[in-house]
Formats: sequence, C-alpha cells, structure tokens
Amino acid sequence: MSADTMKDQAVELHAHSHDEHHHDEHDHGSFKSYMIGFVLSVILTIIPFGLVMSGVLPTQTTGLLIVAAAVVQIVVHMIYFLHMTPKSEGGWNMLALIFTIVIVVICIAGSVWVMYHLNTNMMPVHTMQGMG
Repeated sequence: MSADTMKDQAVELHAHSHDEHHHDEHDHGSFKSYMIGFVLSVILTIIPFGLVMSGVLPTQTTGLLIVAAAVVQIVVHMIYFLHMTPKSEGGWNMLALIFTIVIVVICIAGSVWVMYHLNTNMMPVHTMQGMG
C-alpha cells in the first residue's frame, strides 16, 4: 500500500467520522422552538383545567376533551422538547415509538377485555343468596 493511498483513506475516514458528529440545526431546538412548545403546553393544560373547573360540559364530553388535549400535548412534547421527527436518528426513534404504541394498545385492550369478561361471567347474586 502506498503512502498516498493510506493518506487518502485516512482523509476519507476523518471526513466520514466528522459527518457523523455533525449536527444539523434540527437536532437541537432554538429558543423560539422551546417557547412555542412551552406556550402550547400551557394552553393544552389550561383548556382541560378550565373545562373541569367550569363544569359547562357533560362529564363524558369533558373526559373525551381531556384525553384529546393529552394526546396533542404528548405530540407537542415529542416534537418541541424531544425533537422526535421521522428523520431523527435515521427513523429509528419513530420505529421505537410505533412499537411502544402497539405494545401499550395491546396491554390496554387486553386488560379491558379481561375486566369486561370477568364482570359478565361473575356468578349471579341471586344464586349466592340461596346457598346460605
């Protein structure tokens, strides 16, 4: 191997390692993006608080609006504070998020299913009274 070839390989290796450590401006948030995230988070906290304290809507509607605000707030936090985008970490962050959501949905759906069937398959109360 000649000295020129080794030098070219060393320069290429250095350039490649430099590119891996180079961060584009989307990796770290600016003051403006943090403030946008903060203001959105405060608004998405005040809305459910106001709905609960005022009591202007039925309980089920209020509950659904609280859940919707919570989901939107999760997305705001992921975008503005955790900097999760489909391009971040080569898409692996998004893949991990999707996997986590699938596992959580399976756990919650399974728990609700088991609790529903436990409730419907319980021994009726009238047969318990006659056993005494």
